[in-house]
Amino acid sequence: MAQFDENEMSRSRGGILLPTRRDILRAGGVLALGAATSGLMSVGSASAQQPKKGGVLRMGLEGGSASDSLDPTTYNDSVPILLSLIIMNGLVEYDSEGVPQGELLESWEAKSGATEWVFNVRKGIKFSNGKTLDADDIIYSIQLHRTEQSKSAAKGQLAGITEIKALSPNQVYIKLDAGNADLPVLLGDYHLVVVPNGHTDWDKPIGTGAYVLESFEPGVRAYFTSRGDYWKSGRGNFEAIEVLYITDPGARISALQSGQIDVANRIDPRTATDVMKNAALNVVRTQGTGFRYSFVARVTSKPTDNKDIALGLKYGIDREMICKNVYNGFATPGNDTLLDAASPFYNADMPQRTYDPDKAAFHFKKAGISTPVELKVSDGAWSSSTDCGQVFQQNMEKAGLKLDITRVAGDGYWSDVWLKVPFCAVIWARRMSPDQTFQTAFGGKSDYNDSDWRNPDFDALLAQGRIELDPGARKAIYDECQLMIAEDAGHIHFATADFLDGYSNKVQGVQPHPRFDMDDCRIAEKAWFA
Repeated sequence: MAQFDENEMSRSRGGILLPTRRDILRAGGVLALGAATSGLMSVGSASAQQPKKGGVLRMGLEGGSASDSLDPTTYNDSVPILLSLIIMNGLVEYDSEGVPQGELLESWEAKSGATEWVFNVRKGIKFSNGKTLDADDIIYSIQLHRTEQSKSAAKGQLAGITEIKALSPNQVYIKLDAGNADLPVLLGDYHLVVVPNGHTDWDKPIGTGAYVLESFEPGVRAYFTSRGDYWKSGRGNFEAIEVLYITDPGARISALQSGQIDVANRIDPRTATDVMKNAALNVVRTQGTGFRYSFVARVTSKPTDNKDIALGLKYGIDREMICKNVYNGFATPGNDTLLDAASPFYNADMPQRTYDPDKAAFHFKKAGISTPVELKVSDGAWSSSTDCGQVFQQNMEKAGLKLDITRVAGDGYWSDVWLKVPFCAVIWARRMSPDQTFQTAFGGKSDYNDSDWRNPDFDALLAQGRIELDPGARKAIYDECQLMIAEDAGHIHFATADFLDGYSNKVQGVQPHPRFDMDDCRIAEKAWFA
């Protein structure tokens, strides 16, 4: 059986220029803070022991709903992403530095100009139904997101593919309409997991992952058992995995502290310090690269179609207050672009937008608005969105505009509220390249452009950045993109959360990761019991 080697790919393979973990740390990005005595797990302690086999890993998680599906075109939050990676593998995996490494696509090369790529499919990998992985499976799994009817968030970033075909059972050729040095980065998108060619039964998904699905009740529970001989050495160590949906943060921590579960994600930052004092628990903190909390105004819907109203809302929120009062300092003020300071392409010269009720009032007066603006929030967006909205509501009083907060049910939030109402709470996960971030959230052809801001000049800039291999020139392009977003798009990205995961101290092998919490949602694959 082929074995998995996280160091097999060079950093610059295929012309990709990416920061190392050292670069990110220097920029103030991903940090594992503290020591075991403070209840914070360091990187060293996470990897000090050799993996052991056995046991049932029990997780209590927020980040899903009763509408969850294992159809990869539908994933929009942590739980379905994590569930999929228990069963399936991706095309590309990001290592602990955020660098793309070969997963089911073992390696790749690009021709000059990065418009034509050849990807080598890993040999000897079998699906849970016994089928051997081949190029047709890879192509089918990519094409799932490119059909006309697909609503996948990955659809926009794959739109540049003009041809995809098998050169052999173990080689895939991809041609793009324009060069894109970030193609392997984009293929690491969490939607792009691999299933057998023609597979459509998402109630019984087939994958090459370490476990098979035994039962799944969306919004309640999922249970998986080990396949046995997993193809990645040292991974897939548990006998079984149980995932419980526990939306209430207090209930998750109580279950963790009482030993009912071994893992709890999204620890409430208001109680995180107390959790860290528990000697039986460890907390993994990933600083400044977590979820992007935003209130998003659709610029094509009344009343937020008026640019001055959107600007007034951006100046009318006290980001520092929310980070301090709602998140107990475990968050960083956002600057409306969805990038963070750990990205080498972050525009550090762009002034941080701060609370200015007078400037907000100026824009509201210019817009001629006096009627209340409604903001819809929900636990389905994130659990503290109501608290953030209430702080925002208080802030807006000084700006002279009434903000009405409407709390709606979590179930169906992403299908019935998001993309449909003028102003609502939205959570975005970190993406590993600025092109991927901007194209998905702000691109003119993206179905996930939630402020509905579509600007041909912005799209043209993105196209230039996509083929620019000089890092300095590329950064200048993305700096301009960020200025355009902050001024014209409808995102009020007010805070970037720290990831705070809680673990029983018997859980080993977990590290902070520059993309997602729970070690990039791969805790079930990577961890083991001491």
